[in-house]
Amino acid sequence: MTTQLAGPHADEGAGAHRANRLGGAGVGRGFGGYRTRLLTSGRNAGPALLGYAAVRAIGVLIVLLWRHKHGESGLHRLSTMWDAYWYADIAQHGYAGSVPVPGPHGPYQAYAFFPSYPLLIRAGHLLLPLSISQAALLVAWFASLVAAWGIFAVGSHLYGRRVGTIAAVLWGVTPYSVVESLAYSELMFTAFTAWAMYAAVRRRWIVAGLLSTLAGLTRPTAVAVAGAVCLGAALALVSQWWRTRRGTMPSEERVAWWRPVVGGLIAPLGFVGFVLWVGVQKHSLTGYFKVQEAWQSQFDFGRSTVHSFRDILGTSNTLWMSDVVVAITLVASVMLFVLSILQRQPVVLVALSGLVLLLALGDASYFNSRARFLIPAFALLFPLAGALARVRTKGAVATVMTFAAVTSGLFGGYLAFVYTNSP
Repeated sequence: MTTQLAGPHADEGAGAHRANRLGGAGVGRGFGGYRTRLLTSGRNAGPALLGYAAVRAIGVLIVLLWRHKHGESGLHRLSTMWDAYWYADIAQHGYAGSVPVPGPHGPYQAYAFFPSYPLLIRAGHLLLPLSISQAALLVAWFASLVAAWGIFAVGSHLYGRRVGTIAAVLWGVTPYSVVESLAYSELMFTAFTAWAMYAAVRRRWIVAGLLSTLAGLTRPTAVAVAGAVCLGAALALVSQWWRTRRGTMPSEERVAWWRPVVGGLIAPLGFVGFVLWVGVQKHSLTGYFKVQEAWQSQFDFGRSTVHSFRDILGTSNTLWMSDVVVAITLVASVMLFVLSILQRQPVVLVALSGLVLLLALGDASYFNSRARFLIPAFALLFPLAGALARVRTKGAVATVMTFAAVTSGLFGGYLAFVYTNSP
């Protein structure tokens, strides 16, 4: 048993495609070989990236056409709303120079936000003739394309190019996909996550560990990525030992034992390192978690989620449309998680989806952030992508995607300009 099992929805010829995924047989190693494989991979991902860019362009256009009652432009809103303010502030002033903002549960502080995204914003601002907010959008939108490419790579490797392409486009039309147009760190985080999973399913454990480390410098939910990589590496090591002992391990599948060990050990270093650094700055090992208390972000084993569902079902108070959409998204995600298991996805993907879903359901922060937390759980889309890939009616998939893009875009405009809290 390996961690690379393809599900029953694999397209015909997927095995042959995998053999030539990054350039085909005969491509040498070294810079020339890697460049050739990168270009070939980019060409293979072309339809997925074009489809993703098209549906996100629809969403952005709707936001741009949606004028706020005070005349605020769509681009300004996308680049400055809610968490985007903090990333821009860190990029401009650093953590020490950022001024805390008073809040009902304590001061909001920049130390709650991880450093890799604001660091790239700062680099873009210094290297290009862009303002901080413009650089923030550029980095985020570029990262979204890298993330879509990674989602395609994973889906294509496991189930064929058609499934990979549809999954990448589906990621761009989820109910909360407006976040994929914001100056938020979820896009960079998903990019690191998707490529870490791609490395893991191809048993490149050190690369998976390094990408997990980078994810850990981007968002706190990287504990899910690190957990998935560690679990996958451990199971791969045990499986290889057992199969080697029984004489059923092909020599071409063997991986040096120290590679999964090193990959698993380095996977959590980004998250752990930043949390310890904040602890040093705050003179307390729990300093990071105390900072998070201002946002009421702590794990309560789902109690607040249950209370929120109870309020939605029986409240006499004002009910926002976003509350209903988030509730439906959470229920649908649980169903898709079950389907992912039935699809026999690799262990690392199931672990990633399960841990991200656990964090989204178990966190005590306000209810509407939970759909955003699920954005990196892209493997939940593979069962749906597999089902759509089997539809052969001409134009049917394109019609579904277009309708989903418009619907998602309209809901994104609502979140940006009508809803009073952060998406």
